[in-house]
Amino acid sequence: MLIVLRPDVTAAQQEALEQLIRSRGLVPHAIPGVARTAIGITGNPGALDPEPYRDLPGVADAIAVSQPYKLVSREWKPDQTVVMVRGVPIGGPRVIVMAGPCSVESREQVHEAGRGVSRAGARMLRGGAFKPRTSPYEFQGLKEEGLRLLAEVRAETGLPIVTEVKDTATLPAVAEVADLLQIGARNMQNFSLLEAVGDLRIPVLLKRGMSATLKELLMAAEYIVSRGNPNVILCERGIRTFETMTRNTFDINAIPMLKERSHLPVIADPSHGVGVRSAVGPVAKAAIAAGADGVIIEVHPRPSEALSDGAQSLDIAQFTELMAGLSKIAEAVGRSL
Repeated sequence: MLIVLRPDVTAAQQEALEQLIRSRGLVPHAIPGVARTAIGITGNPGALDPEPYRDLPGVADAIAVSQPYKLVSREWKPDQTVVMVRGVPIGGPRVIVMAGPCSVESREQVHEAGRGVSRAGARMLRGGAFKPRTSPYEFQGLKEEGLRLLAEVRAETGLPIVTEVKDTATLPAVAEVADLLQIGARNMQNFSLLEAVGDLRIPVLLKRGMSATLKELLMAAEYIVSRGNPNVILCERGIRTFETMTRNTFDINAIPMLKERSHLPVIADPSHGVGVRSAVGPVAKAAIAAGADGVIIEVHPRPSEALSDGAQSLDIAQFTELMAGLSKIAEAVGRSL
């Protein structure tokens, strides 16, 4: 349920209301708005009757929230959330491009990639240090050394870092370096990990599971936000279908549907969405046209030498050319890169 407070509500009235909610075994969440403050209520096992709350001092209205994903819904917070990642706003008028290699492979490789994507206009550097892979025999990342190299590139270029956290055991090490914690598709419903990143205040990039519905994605986000971390960014990265010509099927429908139902920012991962280098650019443009707040793109100085995901990675020149095209699409829909 959502309690909308009067514009002239006093601090004492709001505190008394929150104490009343707690006394009933529920959890109040203050939600400051542009015009007025609201208080959301969670922890209720069933539907709450809003009527008893409507006549309380300082209350303008009480509204039942119909969606099971309460905290991340538009019903709960009509205004768009903007997540700040080391000074970079995600969810605002600018479309944010994150780019870099799938895996950090060497100092030379990640520095070259970081310089290249920075010159081309990317606002964040992506790179995997801990790499969960389908096969245990594939390259698993440089781990702690990879984190150190990412921090080096951030110091040189100023680009904030987005990197994947694969489990709770390595979360402390990743959290020391990452500006944006990526929860990969395979971990979207790793509830222990979701709760752990929810206990932090570091922004989280939550990727949709390869067979997950949009409701399941939003419920996964709810796990994080309900633990006190509101800084969640949703990511559409393609789903598994019967199609074999592409790595996944990029669900362009997901972008406007998520934007309609949730106040959280939404970005697109066209690299994993199709897995085919030649299709990454067109799908990235389509995602921005559909309303995505950003895109995350795999870029490698020499894709043919990549230890992971070379087939879907752009080289620096291809990425630079793509950025010019993305800028035009952003302008066409009233935004900018």
